[in-house]
Amino acid sequence: MAGDLGRAGTLTAPHEAARSLRCPAMSNSTGEPRRLADIAQYDVIGRRSRRDLTAIVELAAKICGTAMASVNLITDAQHQVATYGFDPATCSLADSICAQYLERPTPMVVPDVHADPRFADHPSVTGDGPEIHFYASHQLVTPAGVVVGTLCVYDPVARTLDQTQIEALSTLADRVIDALELSVRNRQLAASNDRLMSFAGRVSHDLKTPLTSLSLSLDMLREQIADGEDPAELTWLLDRAVQGSRRMASMIDDLLAYARLGGQPATGPVDLDGILTEALADQSEAYLDADVRREPLPTITGDTAQLRALLQNVLDNAAKYRHPDRRLALVVSARQTDRGWQISVADNGIGIQAPDRERVFAPRVRLSTEGTGSGIGLDTCRRVVQAHGGAIWITETDGGGTTVWFDLPR
Repeated sequence: MAGDLGRAGTLTAPHEAARSLRCPAMSNSTGEPRRLADIAQYDVIGRRSRRDLTAIVELAAKICGTAMASVNLITDAQHQVATYGFDPATCSLADSICAQYLERPTPMVVPDVHADPRFADHPSVTGDGPEIHFYASHQLVTPAGVVVGTLCVYDPVARTLDQTQIEALSTLADRVIDALELSVRNRQLAASNDRLMSFAGRVSHDLKTPLTSLSLSLDMLREQIADGEDPAELTWLLDRAVQGSRRMASMIDDLLAYARLGGQPATGPVDLDGILTEALADQSEAYLDADVRREPLPTITGDTAQLRALLQNVLDNAAKYRHPDRRLALVVSARQTDRGWQISVADNGIGIQAPDRERVFAPRVRLSTEGTGSGIGLDTCRRVVQAHGGAIWITETDGGGTTVWFDLPR
């Protein structure tokens, strides 16, 4: 049976491994996108055989009393991702019984392929590989009903299976799919946990700015009261603290709504000019001695929480990475384009070298060891802009510094 088990290697005894054997290939429907996509997500092709799958094929061989067994996944070739009694390999579709009969009602039991007229001219019978007589297979069917391959058992001696063995083969085929699906779910859970940690980090980062403003206002209020200041003259500090707390409450509500929506941006009118005013107020201590020039920003359709985080993080970076030898200058401008609006925030800080201007948008990348940056601010900005269908990039400010540009389509 050269095609299914290969044209190389010799089977020396029924229960002795045959080395470098080849596997069954694939049916005429192998190119189906859904099958290929499902197999790709299992991420087992080309990797070392997994212990759980190897244990299943060994159990299948022992229950069925055969010398060999394999799990075969069918793409544009057949891939043995787990075997018992021989080494796993990949083979062409033409060399495979499994592939050609993949859509046949399962299970398929052939007591002797040499005596079966269906296989008289098949490469598995006429080839020069190890002589295999008995062949049985069961489809591997995903929960969505897609046939992705087979669980096969083989033997050099003609034989058959009783009903108990056939039922066991069916049960084990289901366990193969269970194992593959479980690995997918585990990877998805790990990715979800990573996203949750990243989201928690961004929330903490974004809330820190209004919290700092609130704390500073309360500290100043306490000090001035202790110094005997007239309480009536301190109303502006109290108002500032109240505004900061309200912005924090609003941000928390928006972020929770954002999380409940699975991270999809909400759509509604967003006054970017008003958000910029709030963001500058929250960071007023950082901009006390700064020269801030701003053009009117538009009202667009988008997600208020996300766009607030975008402007807040860009301003935060400008304040953190100011140049030590000059007064911080900031220019915020906007211009209308064919697609929507293009916003720029230019500072005269320490700047970012050209090779690093794309890298800084990656998560947790910090170019400077100074300051308190977490390395997630610009990653947040990129995510927000992309969620709104736009693009973000960095250039050098004339005279030195960093200019952050981002498009926000209509």
